[in-house]
Amino acid sequence: MHLSRSKRAWVAALVLVPAATLAVSRDARESIAGLIAPKAQAAGSVQLAADISSRRLRVVRNGDVVQSYTVAVGQASDPTPRGTYSIRRIVWNPAWVPPDEKWARGKTAKAPGEKGNPMRTAKIFFREPDYYIHGTPFTSSLGSAASRGCLRMSPSEVAELAHMVMNAGGVSRDWSWVKATLRMGDSRTVHLKRPVTITITG
Repeated sequence: MHLSRSKRAWVAALVLVPAATLAVSRDARESIAGLIAPKAQAAGSVQLAADISSRRLRVVRNGDVVQSYTVAVGQASDPTPRGTYSIRRIVWNPAWVPPDEKWARGKTAKAPGEKGNPMRTAKIFFREPDYYIHGTPFTSSLGSAASRGCLRMSPSEVAELAHMVMNAGGVSRDWSWVKATLRMGDSRTVHLKRPVTITITG
């Protein structure tokens, strides 16, 4: 499954617009209605492979790389953990609660899509509760070591990846479900029926 440039642009625009605005936006409703569903995914097992040194995350199906993304990885002081992990949970429209860490002191919790929320579109947990793949508003950081240990992606690309992982994990949803979920404005958690493996090296 691969999103067209127009679909990625729509997702990127959507996650930056408050939910209340979306609820009354005629342009948003027309954009959603005009989207074409992505191509059906090919059958077969899916694994993810992240390389910290190259800042790339690859989707592998039946031994073939079917998609590749540029990501931001952990800083030297907060490295992304290497190893093999099982993805079992995805949160769409994530809220953000500041962790009990020195760097987060004085920061306040943010609702899904709220300005200042560093989480965008989806969180794909690979080592719970602290490490996940997530969309970021700081897209200029992609390709660098800039995170607190998580893997950052563009909001549109993490939507594509989360949808792919969700379907590979036995929770089949079409793209209209993704659109409706992003429009909803509330967080929605999906538990996979079967785990999807991610291996992090480099």
